[in-house]
Amino acid sequence: MYAVFRSGGKQYRGTQGDRLKLEKIQAEEGTSINFNEVILVGEGSDVKIGKPYLKDISVVATVLRQGKSKKVPVVKFKRRQNYLRQGTHRQFFTEVEITAIGDQKAPEAPKKAATKKVAKKAATKKVAKKKT
Repeated sequence: MYAVFRSGGKQYRGTQGDRLKLEKIQAEEGTSINFNEVILVGEGSDVKIGKPYLKDISVVATVLRQGKSKKVPVVKFKRRQNYLRQGTHRQFFTEVEITAIGDQKAPEAPKKAATKKVAKKAATKKVAKKKT
């Protein structure tokens, strides 16, 4: 079974046991992450597609490591303008291993007690009397 899920503004396809390099996620190594924005789940002809996401289905992954990718050259160049800027860039990434796909709900945060809304009293306008 594979799943297509969303993380960091990008979509990733993975099966259980796959290792993926995702955009940087603030998580410690060894912790578990739930991806709730699952777009598609299936295998063969049995495919479920969300509109836009599937409810009650999540992808659970374990963070393996945090790192930086290889250097990529960055060149800004305008011809005949004597303009050339060269530099490099290293993108941060998080490597995760998918541990489970399916009907799992993310742990819910404790609910806060409902607060009462206090209605403000409407201020009465004082009408000024005309002087004669």
